[in-house]
Amino acid sequence: MAEQRFIYGFHAVIAKLRHSPDDVREIFLDQERSDGRARDLIKLAETHGVHLILSAAARLDGMAGGVPGAGGQSARHQGVVARVAATQRVLKLDDVLDTLAEPALLLVLDGVQDPHNLGACLRVADAAGVHAVIAPKDRACGLNATAIKVASGAAESVPFITVTNLARTLRELNEREILTIGAAAEAEGDLYSVDQTGALAWVLGAEGGGLRRLTRETCDRLARIPMQGSVESLNVSVASGICLYEARRQRLVASQVAN
Repeated sequence: MAEQRFIYGFHAVIAKLRHSPDDVREIFLDQERSDGRARDLIKLAETHGVHLILSAAARLDGMAGGVPGAGGQSARHQGVVARVAATQRVLKLDDVLDTLAEPALLLVLDGVQDPHNLGACLRVADAAGVHAVIAPKDRACGLNATAIKVASGAAESVPFITVTNLARTLRELNEREILTIGAAAEAEGDLYSVDQTGALAWVLGAEGGGLRRLTRETCDRLARIPMQGSVESLNVSVASGICLYEARRQRLVASQVAN
């Protein structure tokens, strides 16, 4: 029997149904839910021929409880859990870059270990039109059920690429003429002083520690987010949004000038 895993939350389950319905084995829905959201899910499951089982909330708690949430507590499943194929689509960076019709916009995460932060970064990346999120295989949380649920469907729409050696990957991006910008508080210039209209990858570090030394040294340049208040740093997903949307803003302005 093929290995399986659980995902939970309406956004995560619906996104899986829409993007990879063949990977969904069964869906378990809280038998007490009869609202519009539940009816839409039932209809979508029927459309794709996926078996849906009405279950007691306690059973769903047990399924989702296999994946710890914040503080070690059972994850909040919203009344829906799906059993899906454990294997995830393996993507290579070249597969993504070779199909782009515009300059690459990438998000590189250097060792983010909190799945809630990873999920939030994927959600931001989807909203900003990022072509791929890149992360190391080691010293990072990986795309687990918690990250998928927090991503609210973005885990299915944004390519998530894991690499063995992050510094080597950054050098490969440089060979493809993709500018790598590391977000660092100690940088002399801020993100508004960087030309982001060409192909680029924003590189952000883990919670608290920031970019590792080798990662920082391998980036083409560093840039900081101006901080006007008393706090010294931002959550990695918030920082990602600021950096990525500045890139989108600059590209929009450049496009309007050109036209």
